[in-house]
Amino acid sequence: MNDVHIATLGGGCFWCIDAAFRRVKGVLEVRSGYCGGHTQQPTYEQICRGDSGHAEVVEIKFDPQQISYMQLLSMFFTLHDPTQLNRQGNDIGTQYRSVIFYHNEQQLQQAKMTIESQQKHYNNAIVTELSEACQFYSAESYHQDYYANNPTQGYCSVMIAPKLAKFQQCFSEHLLDSEA
Repeated sequence: MNDVHIATLGGGCFWCIDAAFRRVKGVLEVRSGYCGGHTQQPTYEQICRGDSGHAEVVEIKFDPQQISYMQLLSMFFTLHDPTQLNRQGNDIGTQYRSVIFYHNEQQLQQAKMTIESQQKHYNNAIVTELSEACQFYSAESYHQDYYANNPTQGYCSVMIAPKLAKFQQCFSEHLLDSEA
């Protein structure tokens, strides 16, 4: 197997980010989870209370020979509004913040470049947090691949499905054949 890299990204509810990146060629594994807080082994209930310090994130293992980190970041910015501080739509709290947890200096520099290039697409300032990667805690099993397992659930059909349709339109050449 080629060298495997990791990207850790938070952009609101992790169900949407998880669903989108599972469709990308070169993505080997996606796990929804929590990162950036002070509570060890947090539960979803603790995350929802908003006092754990953690953000809902996805950990993406990818093959850089098939998809670059910069491409993943470009995709990430289409899946949420990076100008909303500590929220995405009706999901409000620091657990829904826009955040990139970088795993090395190269990822940090690429994240900064991506934010700078993305800014021209927004009237308001991008508030995406850049933080060094820290302990990732996998979310409960029912959160993994949530959209595929619950496509008719209200939040999925109203909030996630339209984002995935836009994602497919923007990045069809990078998606797995079964999803294109």
